Amino acid sequence: MARQLAIALAIGGAALAAAIAFGGPGEPQPMASVNQPFRAMDLSGLPAPSRFEARDGAALAYRAYAPAGGAPRGSVVLVHGSSASSLSMHALARAFADAGFAAYAPDLRGHGDSGTRGQIAYIGQLEDDLDDFLRRVAPPAPATLVGFSAGGGFAIRFAGSERQDRFAGYLFLSPFISQDAPTYRRGAGGWVEVGVPRIVALTVLDRLGVRALHGLPVTRFALDEQARALLTPSYSFALATNFRPQADYRANLRAIRQPARLIAGSADEAFVAQAFETVVRNAGQAIPVQLLPQVGHAGLILQPPALAAAVAAVTAMQPPDARRAP
Repeated sequence: MARQLAIALAIGGAALAAAIAFGGPGEPQPMASVNQPFRAMDLSGLPAPSRFEARDGAALAYRAYAPAGGAPRGSVVLVHGSSASSLSMHALARAFADAGFAAYAPDLRGHGDSGTRGQIAYIGQLEDDLDDFLRRVAPPAPATLVGFSAGGGFAIRFAGSERQDRFAGYLFLSPFISQDAPTYRRGAGGWVEVGVPRIVALTVLDRLGVRALHGLPVTRFALDEQARALLTPSYSFALATNFRPQADYRANLRAIRQPARLIAGSADEAFVAQAFETVVRNAGQAIPVQLLPQVGHAGLILQPPALAAAVAAVTAMQPPDARRAP
């Protein structure tokens, strides 16, 4: 019996080692519908990066947009999508600032000018960083967290956590929910290649308390050569695990108590937009879901009708005395 157990353990160990060594992500073909739209984005009025100190002493970057009309009617913290940075949220940040909100677009750790691209130190560091941002920068109340794509998934993670009352409301823009959710398209419609065998093996080790390999890459994004120099081409296991909802996404959604809304484009290439309503209702939530006609994934943070819808959604979640026009 002992011999059979030893053989089984040896085989299991060999399988884990093979999955880790050879089960990493492939290299996706560049996805034009994501790479191209941002190159035409008007960057006029782009603020210079500011920095705040995180609890580990790291100086993390963000961009701050002053509200039109003087005193802010509240604030929004805008979380970019996978591979991206605060630059991608510029059009949305300007729309909120023009509507009288103080707007903030951070480079989440592992992106842009915040830390080593594609890497974080531990699962949960992104929540700690966001908590540190709120304490150091103190966005005017009422503050709303707005997350796009993978950033929307992270916003769901935060909204369903014990820290959810740090924000007065949440707006999820075409959020990544889960590879097991009905909203999922394989590889997010071609945007990402996932090293599933490596993820499975590292998850097993993580549950055993072995975290030394959390820095290995498990996802690669469909960037062209021009974008690769500016964006984050791959994620480590730790970053990929943290920058999304909890594994039990239904429980994550059920735990949300703060006001929340979800917006997606009906022509979304990355996710099945028509299934967002099903996901939300199956989690027992009455979160309003709005689909914008003829809007694709990137268009949700670039096209004027989508920007106006996001501003209107945040305004609707505010207390009546904060809903004034700028």
